[in-house]
Amino acid sequence: MATITKRISQNGESTFQVKVRLKGFPSQTATFERLTDAKKWASSTESAIREGRHFEVSEARKRTLSNLIDKYLSDEATRLRSKETRLVHLEWWRSKLGAYTLSDIRPALLIEARKSLFDKPTRRGSPVSPSTVNRYCASLSAVFTWAMKELQWVSDNPFFKISTFKEPEGVVRFLSNDERTALLKACRGHSQDLLCIVVLALSTGARRNEILSLTWDSIDLSQGLLTFPKTKNGTIRHVPIRGNALSLIKEIAAERKLKDAKGLVFSGKTEHTQDKPKAIENIFKTALKQAGIENFRFHDLRHSAASELVMAGVDMRTVAEILGHSDLKITQRYAHLSRAHVDDAVSRLNDRLFGGAG
Repeated sequence: MATITKRISQNGESTFQVKVRLKGFPSQTATFERLTDAKKWASSTESAIREGRHFEVSEARKRTLSNLIDKYLSDEATRLRSKETRLVHLEWWRSKLGAYTLSDIRPALLIEARKSLFDKPTRRGSPVSPSTVNRYCASLSAVFTWAMKELQWVSDNPFFKISTFKEPEGVVRFLSNDERTALLKACRGHSQDLLCIVVLALSTGARRNEILSLTWDSIDLSQGLLTFPKTKNGTIRHVPIRGNALSLIKEIAAERKLKDAKGLVFSGKTEHTQDKPKAIENIFKTALKQAGIENFRFHDLRHSAASELVMAGVDMRTVAEILGHSDLKITQRYAHLSRAHVDDAVSRLNDRLFGGAG
C-alpha cells in the first residue's frame, strides 16, 4: 500500500513524498515535485515488488561488475571447472568493465568490449580466434546467469541477446594402424607407466587429466572397472577395461603391491615431493618423435578411441556414454571420420547386393 504526503518547504515550494509498504518487503520511499509523478511511481513500484522485479533493479544499480565477479569467485570457487582459465577470462572483463554498474552493462557495451579481445595476442603471439572470444563471453555469461538465479541482482543475462561467433569445425586427428603400433613400441621402451597411460587412453577414450587423477581405490581389478570421479562435465563416469589395458594395470598393481590404496596410480611423487600426478608431456612428445608421428597431441588418443569405436559399429549413444559426452552432437563429429572405412562399407554393400558388379 502506498501513502503520499504533501510537504511544504520554508520557501513555499510543495513536494510529495511517497512511501510504499507491502507485507514481507522493506518499505520504499521517494520524493517528487508533481503529484502525478508520485502516483505513477507508487503504482509502478507496487507492481514491480509484487512481480519480484523491483529489488533486482535496485541491486543492479548499486552493484558493479567487479562486485559481482568478486561475489561469484568467493561463493563458487570450489565448484568451478577449469578454474585457472575462468579466472583469466573474468579478470579481463573486470579490467574492461569492472567499474560499470550491472544496470549499465547492456549488450551494446559488451559487444564493444568484445571487439578489443581480437587485439589481445595469445601466449604464442598469434591472434585470438573467434572460438577463444566465445569462451571469454561464456565465462562472463555464466556469472550473469548465476547472479540472475541465485542472487537476484539482475533480471536477465545480457549475453542472451548477443550472438556468438561461428567456430570452425575442429580437425580430428587419429592414429593409423601403423602409427598406433609404432607409438606403443616407443612407449614400451620408455616405461610401463607411459605405456599403460597411452593404452588406457586408446581403449577407454579417457582424457589425460582423468587418467592421471586415477587412484587405486577408483579401480576395481576384479570387475575390470575404472571410476572417474573428476570429469570435465562434473559427473562420475564408470568405464570398463579389458584385455591389454587390464593386464597392464594388474602388472603395475602387483609390482607395487598396492602399498597405498588411496594413492595415485601414476604418481610423480619422489622422496622430496608430495603425491602429485606424473608429468608425461615431455616423454610423450619424445615417444611421438621416435615413432615418427607428427601433428599429434595426447588428446588425439581420445579421438582415436572414438573413431575406432565408430568404425567397429558401436552406436553413437554408446560412444557418447563411454567418452562422457554431455551432448550427442559432439559425438556426431566422429560419424564419418575415416574415408577408407566408409569406402570399405560401401564396397561390402555392393558385393552383397550385386556380387561386386558395377
